[in-house]
Amino acid sequence: MRLPDEPDIPAQINIVPMIDVIFAILTFFIMSTLFLTRSEGLPVNLPKAATARQQQVPTKITITVDDKGAVSLNRQPIVVDAIAEQVRDLIGSSPETLVVINADANVGHGKVVAVMDQVRQVKGAKLAIATQKK
Repeated sequence: MRLPDEPDIPAQINIVPMIDVIFAILTFFIMSTLFLTRSEGLPVNLPKAATARQQQVPTKITITVDDKGAVSLNRQPIVVDAIAEQVRDLIGSSPETLVVINADANVGHGKVVAVMDQVRQVKGAKLAIATQKK
């Protein structure tokens, strides 16, 4: 029971635990985003050059197989057995070369697999098959 001469104590919300939780969550997100950044090397002041490029773009080679089964390498006709040698010559010393196969939807599976097999024989070539979105 309450006595009539006691003053009413206003209701209080203790927000200190809530602030602690918010700071803990904030700390977690700050620390996790630090680990998500990709560091390519140590931070240095790079010298300036007139012929500098922003970013090295990997070499891209395109092999096309049309609906009649004709194969071309960078728009130049080629036979399937010569693909590995030509791609090896085009790659040279570039370690990151993407070879994209543009094959018509009506081309037989065997022809595309033969082209893929030739590309896989080249060390350092990354294989991709071009498609269209439905």
